[in-house]
Amino acid sequence: MKMGERVMIRTLVLSAVLVLGVASPAAAQPAASFAEPARPKQSELEVSYLADEGYAAAVVLRCDPAGGPHPKKGKACKALAKAHGDPDKIKPTGAMCTMEYSPITATVKGQWHGKKVDWSKTYGNRCEMERATSDLMLF
Repeated sequence: MKMGERVMIRTLVLSAVLVLGVASPAAAQPAASFAEPARPKQSELEVSYLADEGYAAAVVLRCDPAGGPHPKKGKACKALAKAHGDPDKIKPTGAMCTMEYSPITATVKGQWHGKKVDWSKTYGNRCEMERATSDLMLF
């Protein structure tokens, strides 16, 4: 192949590329995305309590979808969702508690829909804690 023929072929190829690029602007744009709609970020919380009497417990609670070893994960996630991830805003149950004083501190740490949670509160006894936090602290 002679030098002149190579130049002519190269010119034709480049011309074709330019014509296709100009004639088909859609080809130059990225394809439409058919990805799933954005879901809320998964929530993962360490839920625990420590009693002044010396007993303690801790579990991991995952929400969206509900998971982890928390025994009432579905109900606990639902209670937190209604409270927008704030344990102080959980609707208390109607349980009756005795007036004994046996302090217990509840703690929730981790992420709720991408937002940091670092909550702790001391109650007069375990019953008061469970009444105030609904299913969140039932483990």
